Amino acid sequence: MSYQDLSGEVITPKDTNYENARAIYNAMIDKKPAVIVKCKNEQDVVNAVNYARDHNIEVSIKSGGHNGAGLALVDDGLVIDLSEMKAININPQSKTAVIQSGNTLADVDAATHEYGLALPSGIIGTTGIGGITLGGGIGYLSRKGGLSIDNLLECEVVLATGEVVTANKNSHPDLFWALRGGGGNFGVVVSFTFNLIAIKNVYAGPMFWPLEKAKKAMKFYDNVTKTASNDLYGFFAFLIVPPAEPFPEDLWNKNVCGVVWNYTGPIEKAEEVFKPIREFGPPILDFVGEIPMPALNGMFDALYPPGMQWYWRAHYIKELTDESIDENIEFGSKIPTMHSTTHFYPIDGAVHEVSNNETAWANRDARWAQVIVGVDPDSAKADKVTNWCKDYFDALTPYAMGGAYVNFMMEEGQARIKSSYKDNYDRLVEIKTKYDPDNFFHINQNIKPN
Repeated sequence: MSYQDLSGEVITPKDTNYENARAIYNAMIDKKPAVIVKCKNEQDVVNAVNYARDHNIEVSIKSGGHNGAGLALVDDGLVIDLSEMKAININPQSKTAVIQSGNTLADVDAATHEYGLALPSGIIGTTGIGGITLGGGIGYLSRKGGLSIDNLLECEVVLATGEVVTANKNSHPDLFWALRGGGGNFGVVVSFTFNLIAIKNVYAGPMFWPLEKAKKAMKFYDNVTKTASNDLYGFFAFLIVPPAEPFPEDLWNKNVCGVVWNYTGPIEKAEEVFKPIREFGPPILDFVGEIPMPALNGMFDALYPPGMQWYWRAHYIKELTDESIDENIEFGSKIPTMHSTTHFYPIDGAVHEVSNNETAWANRDARWAQVIVGVDPDSAKADKVTNWCKDYFDALTPYAMGGAYVNFMMEEGQARIKSSYKDNYDRLVEIKTKYDPDNFFHINQNIKPN
Protein backbone atom coordinates (compact mmCIF):
# COMPACT_ATOMS: atom_id res chain seq x y z
CA MET A 1 0.00 0.00 0.00
CA SER A 2 1.50 3.28 -1.06
CA TYR A 3 0.30 6.78 -0.33
CA GLN A 4 -1.02 6.88 -3.90
CA ASP A 5 -3.47 4.07 -3.13
CA LEU A 6 -5.31 6.12 -0.53
CA SER A 7 -7.48 9.21 -0.48
CA GLY A 8 -6.97 9.53 3.26
CA GLU A 9 -3.92 10.23 5.39
CA VAL A 10 -1.42 7.59 6.50
CA ILE A 11 0.03 8.40 9.93
CA THR A 12 3.07 6.71 11.50
CA PRO A 13 4.95 7.29 14.78
CA LYS A 14 7.33 9.75 13.10
CA ASP A 15 4.48 12.10 12.17
CA THR A 16 3.76 15.15 14.34
CA ASN A 17 0.02 14.29 14.55
CA TYR A 18 0.63 10.67 15.61
CA GLU A 19 -0.08 11.23 19.31
CA ASN A 20 -3.33 12.98 18.53
CA ALA A 21 -4.33 10.31 15.98
CA ARG A 22 -3.79 7.45 18.45
CA ALA A 23 -5.69 9.16 21.27
CA ILE A 24 -8.94 7.44 22.25
CA TYR A 25 -11.67 8.05 24.82
CA ASN A 26 -10.06 5.98 27.57
CA ALA A 27 -6.68 7.47 28.49
CA MET A 28 -5.91 4.41 30.62
CA ILE A 29 -5.15 2.62 27.33
CA ASP A 30 -1.73 3.37 25.83
CA LYS A 31 -1.40 1.35 22.62
CA LYS A 32 1.08 2.37 19.92
CA PRO A 33 0.03 1.36 16.39
CA ALA A 34 2.62 1.12 13.62
CA VAL A 35 0.33 2.91 11.19
CA ILE A 36 -3.05 4.66 11.28
CA VAL A 37 -4.99 4.91 8.04
CA LYS A 38 -7.53 7.76 8.03
CA CYS A 39 -9.94 6.33 5.50
CA LYS A 40 -11.95 8.76 3.37
CA ASN A 41 -14.07 6.20 1.56
CA GLU A 42 -14.88 2.54 1.11
CA GLN A 43 -11.99 1.96 -1.29
CA ASP A 44 -9.52 3.23 1.32
CA VAL A 45 -10.89 0.60 3.70
CA VAL A 46 -10.55 -2.12 1.05
CA ASN A 47 -6.95 -1.09 0.34
CA ALA A 48 -6.07 -1.03 4.04
CA VAL A 49 -7.61 -4.48 4.62
CA ASN A 50 -5.81 -5.95 1.61
CA TYR A 51 -2.47 -4.45 2.62
CA ALA A 52 -2.73 -5.68 6.22
CA ARG A 53 -3.80 -9.16 5.14
CA ASP A 54 -1.09 -9.50 2.47
CA HIS A 55 1.61 -8.31 4.91
CA ASN A 56 0.30 -10.25 7.91
CA ILE A 57 -0.26 -7.12 10.01
CA GLU A 58 -2.72 -7.06 12.89
CA VAL A 59 -5.70 -4.76 12.36
CA SER A 60 -8.04 -2.79 14.60
CA ILE A 61 -11.05 -0.73 13.59
CA LYS A 62 -11.75 2.72 14.99
CA SER A 63 -15.05 4.54 14.63
CA GLY A 64 -15.44 6.84 17.65
CA GLY A 65 -12.70 5.30 19.81
CA HIS A 66 -15.04 4.96 22.80
CA ASN A 67 -14.43 1.30 23.53
CA GLY A 68 -13.48 0.92 27.19
CA ALA A 69 -10.92 -1.80 26.53
CA GLY A 70 -9.25 0.30 23.84
CA LEU A 71 -10.06 -2.16 21.07
CA ALA A 72 -9.99 0.67 18.53
CA LEU A 73 -6.18 0.46 18.69
CA VAL A 74 -3.61 -2.28 18.22
CA ASP A 75 0.03 -2.26 19.32
CA ASP A 76 2.44 -2.38 16.35
CA GLY A 77 -0.42 -2.98 13.92
CA LEU A 78 -2.63 -1.05 11.51
CA VAL A 79 -5.61 1.02 12.64
CA ILE A 80 -8.40 1.40 10.10
CA ASP A 81 -9.70 4.78 11.26
CA LEU A 82 -13.18 5.52 9.93
CA SER A 83 -13.63 8.84 11.75
CA GLU A 84 -13.52 10.94 8.57
CA MET A 85 -16.26 8.94 6.81
CA LYS A 86 -19.12 11.18 7.88
CA ALA A 87 -21.79 11.14 5.16
CA ILE A 88 -25.40 11.01 6.40
CA ASN A 89 -28.29 10.76 3.95
CA ILE A 90 -31.79 11.01 5.40
CA ASN A 91 -35.02 10.16 3.60
CA PRO A 92 -37.75 11.90 5.62
CA GLN A 93 -40.53 10.20 3.65
CA SER A 94 -39.41 6.65 4.45
CA LYS A 95 -37.92 7.74 7.80
CA THR A 96 -34.63 6.05 7.00
CA ALA A 97 -31.00 7.15 7.09
CA VAL A 98 -27.79 5.88 5.51
CA ILE A 99 -25.01 6.72 7.96
CA GLN A 100 -21.31 6.21 7.43
CA SER A 101 -19.31 4.70 10.28
CA GLY A 102 -17.26 7.78 11.15
CA ASN A 103 -20.23 9.66 12.56
CA THR A 104 -20.70 10.22 16.27
CA LEU A 105 -24.08 10.08 17.96
CA ALA A 106 -24.00 13.88 18.14
CA ASP A 107 -23.56 14.01 14.35
CA VAL A 108 -26.50 11.64 13.90
CA ASP A 109 -28.69 13.53 16.38
CA ALA A 110 -28.05 16.85 14.68
CA ALA A 111 -28.90 15.47 11.24
CA THR A 112 -32.03 13.53 12.23
CA HIS A 113 -33.43 16.23 14.54
CA GLU A 114 -33.91 18.59 11.60
CA TYR A 115 -36.61 16.23 10.35
CA GLY A 116 -38.20 15.52 13.73
CA LEU A 117 -36.65 12.05 13.71
CA ALA A 118 -34.28 10.13 15.97
CA LEU A 119 -32.27 6.92 16.05
CA PRO A 120 -32.44 4.79 19.21
CA SER A 121 -28.85 4.65 20.41
CA GLY A 122 -26.67 5.70 23.37
CA ILE A 123 -26.34 8.53 25.91
CA ILE A 124 -23.00 10.21 25.11
CA GLY A 125 -22.74 12.33 21.96
CA THR A 126 -19.06 11.59 21.31
CA THR A 127 -19.71 7.84 20.93
CA GLY A 128 -19.11 6.45 17.43
CA ILE A 129 -22.10 4.99 15.60
CA GLY A 130 -20.07 1.98 14.44
CA GLY A 131 -19.07 0.39 17.72
CA ILE A 132 -22.26 1.11 19.62
CA THR A 133 -24.44 -0.32 16.85
CA LEU A 134 -22.46 -3.51 16.29
CA GLY A 135 -22.54 -4.21 20.05
CA GLY A 136 -26.31 -3.67 20.26
CA GLY A 137 -27.04 -0.02 20.97
CA ILE A 138 -28.65 0.75 24.36
CA GLY A 139 -29.86 4.24 25.23
CA TYR A 140 -32.62 6.71 26.03
CA LEU A 141 -34.96 5.40 23.33
CA SER A 142 -34.55 1.67 23.99
CA ARG A 143 -37.94 1.19 25.67
CA LYS A 144 -39.65 3.20 22.94
CA GLY A 145 -37.81 2.03 19.84
CA GLY A 146 -35.65 -0.95 20.78
CA LEU A 147 -31.90 -1.31 20.39
CA SER A 148 -29.97 0.35 17.56
CA ILE A 149 -29.74 -3.08 15.89
CA ASP A 150 -33.53 -3.44 16.01
CA ASN A 151 -33.69 -0.43 13.70
CA LEU A 152 -30.90 -1.60 11.40
CA LEU A 153 -31.96 -2.39 7.83
CA GLU A 154 -28.67 -2.91 6.03
CA CYS A 155 -24.88 -2.77 6.29
CA GLU A 156 -22.15 -2.25 3.71
CA VAL A 157 -19.28 -4.48 4.85
CA VAL A 158 -15.66 -4.90 3.80
CA LEU A 159 -14.74 -8.52 4.48
CA ALA A 160 -11.30 -9.91 5.35
CA THR A 161 -10.86 -10.84 1.67
CA GLY A 162 -11.31 -7.18 0.67
CA GLU A 163 -14.67 -8.01 -0.92
CA VAL A 164 -17.47 -5.52 -0.28
CA VAL A 165 -20.89 -7.03 0.43
CA THR A 166 -24.33 -5.74 1.34
CA ALA A 167 -25.81 -7.47 4.37
CA ASN A 168 -29.55 -7.32 5.00
CA LYS A 169 -32.42 -9.78 5.48
CA ASN A 170 -32.20 -10.88 1.83
CA SER A 171 -28.50 -10.52 1.00
CA HIS A 172 -26.06 -12.41 3.26
CA PRO A 173 -28.78 -12.78 5.93
CA ASP A 174 -26.50 -14.85 8.16
CA LEU A 175 -23.94 -12.06 8.22
CA PHE A 176 -26.68 -9.50 8.86
CA TRP A 177 -27.88 -11.57 11.82
CA ALA A 178 -24.34 -11.73 13.24
CA LEU A 179 -23.65 -8.01 12.79
CA ARG A 180 -26.63 -7.20 14.99
CA GLY A 181 -24.79 -7.61 18.27
CA GLY A 182 -21.71 -9.59 17.25
CA GLY A 183 -19.38 -6.60 17.24
CA GLY A 184 -16.51 -6.07 14.82
CA ASN A 185 -15.81 -9.76 14.33
CA PHE A 186 -17.01 -10.15 10.75
CA GLY A 187 -15.71 -7.20 8.76
CA VAL A 188 -15.47 -3.43 8.59
CA VAL A 189 -18.95 -1.93 8.35
CA VAL A 190 -18.53 1.25 6.34
CA SER A 191 -22.18 2.33 6.38
CA PHE A 192 -25.44 1.50 8.14
CA THR A 193 -29.00 1.97 6.93
CA PHE A 194 -31.45 2.57 9.77
CA ASN A 195 -35.13 3.06 10.37
CA LEU A 196 -35.72 6.26 12.34
CA ILE A 197 -38.55 7.03 14.74
CA ALA A 198 -40.59 10.23 14.97
CA ILE A 199 -39.22 12.11 17.99
CA LYS A 200 -38.17 15.76 18.19
CA ASN A 201 -38.55 17.08 21.74
CA VAL A 202 -38.84 15.01 24.90
CA TYR A 203 -39.68 15.59 28.57
CA ALA A 204 -36.48 14.54 30.24
CA GLY A 205 -33.64 15.17 32.64
CA PRO A 206 -32.14 14.13 35.99
CA MET A 207 -33.92 13.76 39.32
CA PHE A 208 -31.94 13.10 42.53
CA TRP A 209 -32.77 11.75 45.99
CA PRO A 210 -30.60 11.68 49.12
CA LEU A 211 -28.58 8.54 49.71
CA GLU A 212 -30.56 7.61 52.82
CA LYS A 213 -33.59 7.10 50.58
CA ALA A 214 -31.68 4.92 48.12
CA LYS A 215 -33.36 1.63 49.02
CA LYS A 216 -36.84 3.08 48.73
CA ALA A 217 -35.83 4.93 45.57
CA MET A 218 -34.54 1.79 43.85
CA LYS A 219 -37.71 -0.12 44.72
CA PHE A 220 -39.88 2.79 43.61
CA TYR A 221 -37.95 3.02 40.33
CA ASP A 222 -38.24 -0.73 39.82
CA ASN A 223 -42.03 -0.62 40.28
CA VAL A 224 -42.52 2.46 38.09
CA THR A 225 -40.59 1.00 35.17
CA LYS A 226 -42.32 -2.38 35.51
CA THR A 227 -45.73 -0.85 34.92
CA ALA A 228 -44.97 2.24 32.81
CA SER A 229 -45.67 2.54 29.09
CA ASN A 230 -42.76 2.31 26.67
CA ASP A 231 -42.85 6.11 26.44
CA LEU A 232 -41.23 6.37 29.88
CA TYR A 233 -37.55 5.56 30.19
CA GLY A 234 -35.18 6.20 33.06
CA PHE A 235 -31.78 4.89 34.05
CA PHE A 236 -30.96 4.65 37.75
CA ALA A 237 -27.60 5.89 39.04
CA PHE A 238 -25.44 6.35 42.10
CA LEU A 239 -23.30 9.44 41.63
CA ILE A 240 -21.51 12.42 43.13
CA VAL A 241 -23.10 15.73 42.16
CA PRO A 242 -20.67 17.73 40.02
CA PRO A 243 -19.47 20.93 41.75
CA ALA A 244 -20.60 23.21 38.96
CA GLU A 245 -23.62 24.96 37.54
CA PRO A 246 -26.41 24.23 36.82
CA PHE A 247 -26.40 22.06 39.96
CA PRO A 248 -27.32 23.97 43.16
CA GLU A 249 -24.28 24.71 45.28
CA ASP A 250 -25.71 23.01 48.38
CA LEU A 251 -25.60 19.67 46.48
CA TRP A 252 -22.06 20.00 45.11
CA ASN A 253 -19.90 16.91 45.79
CA LYS A 254 -22.76 15.15 47.58
CA ASN A 255 -23.16 11.40 47.11
CA VAL A 256 -26.73 10.83 45.88
CA CYS A 257 -28.88 8.45 43.90
CA GLY A 258 -31.10 9.42 41.03
CA VAL A 259 -32.77 8.70 37.72
CA VAL A 260 -32.23 10.36 34.35
CA TRP A 261 -35.72 10.24 32.83
CA ASN A 262 -36.88 10.42 29.23
CA TYR A 263 -40.58 10.63 28.37
CA THR A 264 -41.42 10.40 24.67
CA GLY A 265 -45.22 10.56 24.89
CA PRO A 266 -47.48 13.58 24.34
CA ILE A 267 -45.99 16.61 26.11
CA GLU A 268 -49.42 17.62 27.41
CA LYS A 269 -49.53 14.36 29.40
CA ALA A 270 -46.02 14.69 30.86
CA GLU A 271 -47.02 16.45 34.09
CA GLU A 272 -49.63 13.79 34.77
CA VAL A 273 -47.11 10.99 34.17
CA PHE A 274 -44.55 12.61 36.48
CA LYS A 275 -46.96 13.61 39.26
CA PRO A 276 -46.53 10.35 41.26
CA ILE A 277 -42.80 10.35 40.52
CA ARG A 278 -42.42 13.87 41.88
CA GLU A 279 -44.49 13.00 44.93
CA PHE A 280 -42.05 10.26 45.86
CA GLY A 281 -39.28 11.50 48.10
CA PRO A 282 -39.66 14.35 47.23
CA PRO A 283 -36.56 14.75 45.04
CA ILE A 284 -33.76 17.05 46.17
CA LEU A 285 -33.16 18.00 42.55
CA ASP A 286 -35.62 17.98 39.65
CA PHE A 287 -34.29 19.11 36.27
CA VAL A 288 -36.93 17.22 34.28
CA GLY A 289 -38.61 19.30 31.57
CA GLU A 290 -39.12 19.66 27.84
CA ILE A 291 -35.88 19.65 25.84
CA PRO A 292 -34.78 18.74 22.31
CA MET A 293 -33.69 15.11 21.95
CA PRO A 294 -30.09 16.08 20.98
CA ALA A 295 -29.80 18.13 24.18
CA LEU A 296 -30.64 15.04 26.22
CA ASN A 297 -28.20 12.87 24.24
CA GLY A 298 -25.42 15.42 24.80
CA MET A 299 -26.24 16.23 28.41
CA PHE A 300 -23.16 14.50 29.85
CA ASP A 301 -20.67 15.22 27.06
CA ALA A 302 -19.00 18.11 28.90
CA LEU A 303 -18.79 16.08 32.12
CA TYR A 304 -17.13 13.14 30.33
CA PRO A 305 -14.77 14.52 27.68
CA PRO A 306 -12.33 12.19 25.93
CA GLY A 307 -9.03 11.58 27.68
CA MET A 308 -9.99 10.49 31.19
CA GLN A 309 -8.92 7.33 33.00
CA TRP A 310 -11.69 4.70 32.68
CA TYR A 311 -12.20 1.22 34.02
CA TRP A 312 -15.44 -0.56 33.11
CA ARG A 313 -17.24 -3.66 34.39
CA ALA A 314 -20.81 -4.71 33.71
CA HIS A 315 -23.61 -7.16 34.46
CA TYR A 316 -26.99 -8.12 33.11
CA ILE A 317 -29.61 -7.87 35.86
CA LYS A 318 -32.96 -9.67 35.94
CA GLU A 319 -34.38 -8.43 39.26
CA LEU A 320 -33.41 -6.01 42.00
CA THR A 321 -33.55 -8.19 45.11
CA ASP A 322 -33.23 -6.73 48.61
CA GLU A 323 -29.77 -8.25 48.90
CA SER A 324 -28.55 -6.83 45.59
CA ILE A 325 -29.98 -3.40 46.45
CA ASP A 326 -28.04 -3.48 49.73
CA GLU A 327 -24.81 -4.28 47.86
CA ASN A 328 -25.44 -1.47 45.38
CA ILE A 329 -26.00 1.00 48.21
CA GLU A 330 -22.84 -0.23 49.95
CA PHE A 331 -20.66 0.52 46.91
CA GLY A 332 -22.80 3.38 45.58
CA SER A 333 -22.17 5.23 48.84
CA LYS A 334 -18.40 4.80 48.46
CA ILE A 335 -17.91 6.23 44.98
CA PRO A 336 -14.17 7.00 44.84
CA THR A 337 -14.15 10.05 42.55
CA MET A 338 -16.64 12.59 41.23
CA HIS A 339 -16.77 11.09 37.73
CA SER A 340 -17.16 7.47 38.87
CA THR A 341 -20.66 6.06 38.84
CA THR A 342 -22.93 3.11 38.17
CA HIS A 343 -25.92 3.12 35.83
CA PHE A 344 -28.79 0.67 35.40
CA TYR A 345 -29.89 0.92 31.77
CA PRO A 346 -33.36 -0.52 31.07
CA ILE A 347 -33.46 -3.05 28.26
CA ASP A 348 -37.14 -3.93 28.51
CA GLY A 349 -40.06 -2.35 26.66
CA ALA A 350 -39.58 -2.63 22.90
CA VAL A 351 -36.34 -4.57 23.41
CA HIS A 352 -38.41 -7.45 24.78
CA GLU A 353 -40.55 -7.52 21.64
CA VAL A 354 -37.67 -9.17 19.76
CA SER A 355 -36.62 -12.70 20.65
CA ASN A 356 -33.12 -13.70 21.73
CA ASN A 357 -32.48 -15.70 18.56
CA GLU A 358 -33.64 -13.02 16.07
CA THR A 359 -30.31 -11.19 16.39
CA ALA A 360 -26.89 -12.05 17.78
CA TRP A 361 -27.71 -9.94 20.86
CA ALA A 362 -28.85 -12.65 23.26
CA ASN A 363 -29.94 -10.95 26.48
CA ARG A 364 -33.47 -9.72 25.88
CA ASP A 365 -34.75 -11.53 28.96
CA ALA A 366 -32.76 -9.13 31.18
CA ARG A 367 -34.31 -5.96 32.59
CA TRP A 368 -31.13 -3.93 32.98
CA ALA A 369 -27.62 -3.68 31.66
CA GLN A 370 -25.69 -2.37 34.62
CA VAL A 371 -22.38 -0.64 34.03
CA ILE A 372 -19.92 0.24 36.79
CA VAL A 373 -17.31 2.79 35.78
CA GLY A 374 -14.33 4.04 37.71
CA VAL A 375 -13.40 7.38 36.12
CA ASP A 376 -11.04 10.23 36.86
CA PRO A 377 -8.97 12.72 34.87
CA ASP A 378 -5.89 12.02 37.03
CA SER A 379 -3.80 8.97 36.07
CA ALA A 380 -2.57 8.79 39.68
CA LYS A 381 -6.09 7.68 40.63
CA ALA A 382 -6.26 4.86 38.05
CA ASP A 383 -5.71 2.10 40.64
CA LYS A 384 -8.21 3.65 43.04
CA VAL A 385 -11.06 3.77 40.52
CA THR A 386 -10.16 0.36 39.07
CA ASN A 387 -10.19 -1.38 42.45
CA TRP A 388 -13.55 0.13 43.44
CA CYS A 389 -15.01 -0.97 40.12
CA LYS A 390 -13.67 -4.53 40.38
CA ASP A 391 -14.80 -4.94 44.00
CA TYR A 392 -18.28 -3.61 43.17
CA PHE A 393 -18.53 -5.97 40.19
CA ASP A 394 -17.47 -8.98 42.30
CA ALA A 395 -19.99 -8.16 45.03
CA LEU A 396 -22.86 -8.10 42.52
CA THR A 397 -21.86 -11.21 40.59
CA PRO A 398 -24.06 -13.55 42.71
CA TYR A 399 -27.13 -11.48 41.76
CA ALA A 400 -26.36 -11.15 38.03
CA MET A 401 -27.43 -13.21 35.03
CA GLY A 402 -23.96 -13.91 33.63
CA GLY A 403 -22.25 -12.22 30.74
CA ALA A 404 -22.37 -8.51 30.00
CA TYR A 405 -23.19 -6.01 27.29
CA VAL A 406 -20.09 -6.31 25.10
CA ASN A 407 -19.80 -2.53 24.69
CA PHE A 408 -19.26 -2.28 28.46
CA MET A 409 -16.59 -4.97 28.72
CA MET A 410 -12.85 -4.74 29.20
CA GLU A 411 -10.65 -7.59 27.95
CA GLU A 412 -12.09 -10.23 30.27
CA GLY A 413 -11.36 -13.55 28.56
CA GLN A 414 -13.10 -15.99 26.25
CA ALA A 415 -15.42 -17.52 28.84
CA ARG A 416 -16.88 -14.11 29.56
CA ILE A 417 -17.48 -13.43 25.87
CA LYS A 418 -19.14 -16.81 25.42
CA SER A 419 -21.43 -16.23 28.41
CA SER A 420 -22.44 -12.85 26.97
CA TYR A 421 -23.74 -14.46 23.76
CA LYS A 422 -25.34 -17.44 25.52
CA ASP A 423 -27.21 -19.74 23.12
CA ASN A 424 -26.23 -17.63 20.11
CA TYR A 425 -22.51 -18.21 20.53
CA ASP A 426 -22.23 -21.42 18.48
CA ARG A 427 -24.08 -19.87 15.54
CA LEU A 428 -21.77 -16.85 15.74
CA VAL A 429 -18.76 -19.19 15.58
CA GLU A 430 -20.19 -20.79 12.40
CA ILE A 431 -20.69 -17.40 10.75
CA LYS A 432 -17.25 -16.21 11.86
CA THR A 433 -15.73 -19.35 10.36
CA LYS A 434 -17.55 -18.69 7.08
CA TYR A 435 -16.67 -15.00 6.70
CA ASP A 436 -13.36 -14.71 8.60
CA PRO A 437 -11.85 -18.21 8.94
CA ASP A 438 -8.35 -16.86 9.71
CA ASN A 439 -9.65 -14.52 12.46
CA PHE A 440 -8.23 -11.50 10.65
CA PHE A 441 -10.60 -9.30 12.65
CA HIS A 442 -9.68 -10.31 16.18
CA ILE A 443 -9.00 -7.03 18.00
CA ASN A 444 -12.51 -7.05 19.46
CA GLN A 445 -14.56 -9.08 21.91
CA ASN A 446 -13.42 -11.97 19.82
CA ILE A 447 -15.53 -14.85 18.56
CA LYS A 448 -12.95 -17.40 17.48
CA PRO A 449 -13.58 -19.39 14.28
CA ASN A 450 -13.48 -23.18 14.27
